[in-house]
Amino acid sequence: MQSKKLLTIPLALIAAGACVATAAVVGTSTASAESRPSGRGSGFQLVTLPNANVPNFQRRTLYCPAGKKVVGGGAEARGNGAILVGSFPTDDRRGWIGIGRQIGYNDVGISVFAICADD
Repeated sequence: MQSKKLLTIPLALIAAGACVATAAVVGTSTASAESRPSGRGSGFQLVTLPNANVPNFQRRTLYCPAGKKVVGGGAEARGNGAILVGSFPTDDRRGWIGIGRQIGYNDVGISVFAICADD
């Protein structure tokens, strides 16, 4: 199975350690957060929207928890011949969008990741 992945992580987050844990529900998919407490960077949170099959070219959007804005993110397209078509922030900078397609199929598996920070 082939997989294409793009993930953008600001260097400050890597140095800082990361985040506060929480979970949020986006649509019918559950988003989750990874936590690594630290003095520096404690306002950062990694939120993920697990892989789900969607029709080719359908956007999967993941939003940051209330009071946070997106500072980075990425997406992954999964499946044989899967291609990540787009990975970018929402216009309001409150979330991240992933778009993909899969050659020879009507749907594609898409995961979305967002790095969120306090407003």
